[in-house]
Amino acid sequence: MNTTTAGYKLIKKVKDAKFDVDNLHQYNLQLQVGVRDLQVAIINSKNNNVLLLEDYVLASVKSYKELKEMLSSLFEEHHLLMAGFWKSVKISIKNNKFSLVPSSLFVKEALVDYLKLNAKVNPTSEEVLYYKHIKSKAVCVFAVNKQLYNWLYSLYPNAEVGFMHQSSALIEGVFNFSESHEKDSLYLYIDRFKLHVLSLKKGELEYYNQFTIKQFNEYIKYIMLVMKGLDKSQKTSEVVLWGYLGKQSPHYNEFYKYIRNISFGERPDYLNFGFVFDEVQDHHFLDLYSMHLCS
Repeated sequence: MNTTTAGYKLIKKVKDAKFDVDNLHQYNLQLQVGVRDLQVAIINSKNNNVLLLEDYVLASVKSYKELKEMLSSLFEEHHLLMAGFWKSVKISIKNNKFSLVPSSLFVKEALVDYLKLNAKVNPTSEEVLYYKHIKSKAVCVFAVNKQLYNWLYSLYPNAEVGFMHQSSALIEGVFNFSESHEKDSLYLYIDRFKLHVLSLKKGELEYYNQFTIKQFNEYIKYIMLVMKGLDKSQKTSEVVLWGYLGKQSPHYNEFYKYIRNISFGERPDYLNFGFVFDEVQDHHFLDLYSMHLCS
C-alpha cells in the first residue's frame, strides 16, 4: 500500500510467526488512536502472547472528518483491521479531553459536568464516556468525537468493544509496575507531542497530568514544576521513564542533568513476547501494552 500518498506511514511492525489468522476468535485487538498516530497490538487471550505490533504516524488533518477518512483508508488497506471475529476489541483515545474523578464522588449522570472542569465539551459532536479504574480509586471521564466513535464501534459488531482514555492505560500500567517496585516514584511517559507525569504514594494515585510539548526545554520545566509541587527531591527521588526515546537520546541526557536517580521502565510481565520483539526497546509502548490490564 502507498502509505505516503494516503497520509499515513507504518514506522514499526513486528509480527510473531505464531500468529494464525484462523484463530482471530481467541485474539484481543488493541487500538490506540491519536490525531497524529495509531498503534495496533494483537494478543492471544489463551496465553497472553503478543503476536503483532504496529506503529503508524498520521499526517496533520484539520478536522475529525479528515482523520476518520484517513483511518478508514488505512483500515481498508490493512489485511486484519477490518476483520470482525476478534474475541475483544479495546480502543484507547489519545486526547486532552479527560477528567479524573474520585470514585466516591462519581455520579454517572454528571459526566459532562466533570469533563467541563478540564476541557470544552460539545455533547452534540462528542461522545462522553467513562472508565472505572481497577487499581486506583478514580474514574476517568473522557470525550471522543462522535464521528470517530460511531465509525470505530460499527467496525466490530460481533466483538466485545470497549473504549478507554490513554491516561487510564498508563495509570493501570504504572500501578502494575509499582507492585514489584516498592518506592514511591515519579513516573514519566514521553509520548509524541506530550509528556505524561504520574506519581503514586502509599499505593494510591497521587498525581497524573499530561502536558503538550512545543519546545524541548518544556520537558524539564514541567517535570521540575511537578516535582516541586509534590515535594520530591531532584537528587534522591526515583524517577522511572518510558516512551518514544532512546537510552542515549537528548531527552535522557537532559533529564539526567537535573534528576540523578532516573532509570528506564521495564517491559510488562503480564504479557509474553517472542524473540522477534527483541528489536523493540523494553521502555517503548507502555500505554499500548497496558490496555491489556483494562477491563
